[in-house]
Order: sequence, then C-alpha cells, then structure tokens
Amino acid sequence: MNINGFTPGPDLYQHVRAGFVRQGTTLTRWCRDREMNPTNARAALVGGWNGPKGNALREELIKASGISHPSKLFASHQRA
Repeated sequence: MNINGFTPGPDLYQHVRAGFVRQGTTLTRWCRDREMNPTNARAALVGGWNGPKGNALREELIKASGISHPSKLFASHQRA
C-alpha cells in the first residue's frame, strides 16, 4: 500500500530512521517511549505488515519522523 506517495520498503525504513536521527532521537527510542516493539515499526515500514494497524503505524511513523514528500527523499539517488 502507498500512503501519500510513500511506498513501503527498505528505502522508506532508512529515511524514517534518518528523520528521527535529524530530530536528535532514534526510531527505537520513539517506539520504546510508546511501549511498542521496534520490530513492528520496521515491519510496517518495509511492507511486511500491511493490514489496517500496519498502515496506521506506517503513517504515524512517517509523520513523526518529519520526512518530506517522497520525490524529495530520492532526489539524491537520482543524481549521478
């Protein structure tokens, strides 16, 4: 499933992690502060958990990480 242009996968997982680091925290810390297993967050971000709860968690993680629109995320990968 695609939430607001973000496609689940390893790239989304890495960008969400980087978003938390830019805020001075980590994805793991964010999860633990919410008594959530970080493995569930990873599964939601890479597409292993695509049910309603997984999609809701993916959307929450994207928002909390502060990452921008996906076209901006991958611009650096397109430059050669």
